[in-house]
Order: sequence, then structure tokens, then C-alpha cells
Amino acid sequence: MKYALLLYSDPSAAPEFGTPEMDAEMQEWFQFTADLAASGNHLGGEALTPTETATCVQIRDGKTVTADGPFAETKETLGGFYLLEADNLDGAIAWAEKIPLAPYGTVEIRPVMEFEQ
Repeated sequence: MKYALLLYSDPSAAPEFGTPEMDAEMQEWFQFTADLAASGNHLGGEALTPTETATCVQIRDGKTVTADGPFAETKETLGGFYLLEADNLDGAIAWAEKIPLAPYGTVEIRPVMEFEQ
């Protein structure tokens, strides 16, 4: 089954860019991604730019409305995702608990809907 692991954190809780702590955490991220790929379960994933770069689109009364930034006001923001294959939820949880931001953020696991074509 396919699962999306959505990575949420409060940006102020993460190590600052350019610090030795961030460099160490980045090595953990690279290792996690390499381990996931080596397992054959990695289907994709990306890091996202900060929420300040987001644009939200809505259609209201037939008109397109755009707004800068995230739609919801929240401390934790979506920073990226992994798409993986796992036998079941327990398998997805086993990968989620290895993600470097889990100690200070949230990893949301969502099964991916698969449609017959």
C-alpha cells in the first residue's frame, strides 16, 4: 500500500541553517532518505520552501482569488513529504519514527487513494 508521510514542524524548533546542528541534522536526513531508497520502499518525496513562498488559489463566485502565504494560521507548517510503499500502517509507522524531525515535529501518515482506471 502507498503512504504519504507529511512532515510538519514549527520552523523555530528546527536547528538554524548554517549551524553545526543543522549540518548534523541534514546528514541524518540524507541517511534516512538513502536507507529508505535502499529498502525499495521509497516512491518519491520533496522538501518544500518556507510558507512565506506559498500562494493559495480559490475560485469564488466564478473568479480566481489568490493570496500569499499558507491558508491556515498554524505554528506547525508542512515542510515536505515522503511517498513510500509499506505492507501496512505499522510498516509506515516504522519509517515515520526514523524521520529526523519526529522528536520536535509531527509526521502525519496518510494512505494514498488508488483508483481503478
